[in-house]
Amino acid sequence: MIRPMKIVKGLPVEAAEPAGDTPTMRLFALLEVMAAKDQRYSLQGLVEETGLPKPTLHRMLQQLEGAGLLQREGDGRHYGIGTRLRRLAENLLLNDSLHGARHTVLRQLVEEIGESCNLTALSGSEVVYLDRVETAAPLRFYLHSGSRVPVHCSASGKIFLSQMSAAQRRRLLSNAPLEPYTPKTLTDPEALEKEVQRIRKDGYAIDHEEFLPGLLCIATLVPSGDDAPSNLCIAVQAPVMRLDAAKAKTLLPAMQRAAKALSRIDAGAASSDRAQA
Repeated sequence: MIRPMKIVKGLPVEAAEPAGDTPTMRLFALLEVMAAKDQRYSLQGLVEETGLPKPTLHRMLQQLEGAGLLQREGDGRHYGIGTRLRRLAENLLLNDSLHGARHTVLRQLVEEIGESCNLTALSGSEVVYLDRVETAAPLRFYLHSGSRVPVHCSASGKIFLSQMSAAQRRRLLSNAPLEPYTPKTLTDPEALEKEVQRIRKDGYAIDHEEFLPGLLCIATLVPSGDDAPSNLCIAVQAPVMRLDAAKAKTLLPAMQRAAKALSRIDAGAASSDRAQA
């Protein structure tokens, strides 16, 4: 099984792996591999890219071509994105007004504070990036939408933990080992619980080189609007040489304004959905 890696300022960042639990998900994962680069793939090229056996890949490519999701190029050897898949991508972009509105808020926040911003959600024992806008600054960490980070050593993850009861946290963390990603990662359950209690009181979380060396992140929740726990978080990331903990706290008013704007967007979308029901 191959895990494609990106090297970011000398640091490896894991990309999506071409694997799945079912035949359908394996086909979908192959499409993800092919969509990740602006190039046409041959059968042999995909063998080298994924490590899958040639007969398996040949069968998968035939299925995807037959469904109109891939198409054979003029030379008969290379495969590209099919009309049906391209139309699906276009329809997603045209109709996802919620994503567009959220992205605008993130972009405005990046313009205001000058650092990269993420919109994140809790998924199992990990935090997933729903959207991200990069800073224009020359030194930055390239993390993309769809990236996943551990819950115990990310600012977003720790603030999601702070919403849970102690029993919920124990249940989640008992199945998610507190792996030390850097020397600063909190791997002692008591130390992590103390940090979570502070976050619960202060309303924000900081990851100070706990996941990646040289990276500082500050996060705050997007209000749910009905006092229920939120599964949306807004986070700012920057190299420690440009952003320390004290400076990060000065960004909170701008982050909280953006969080309220995101909350209003989600509330408006929910009202629209109820009206159409």
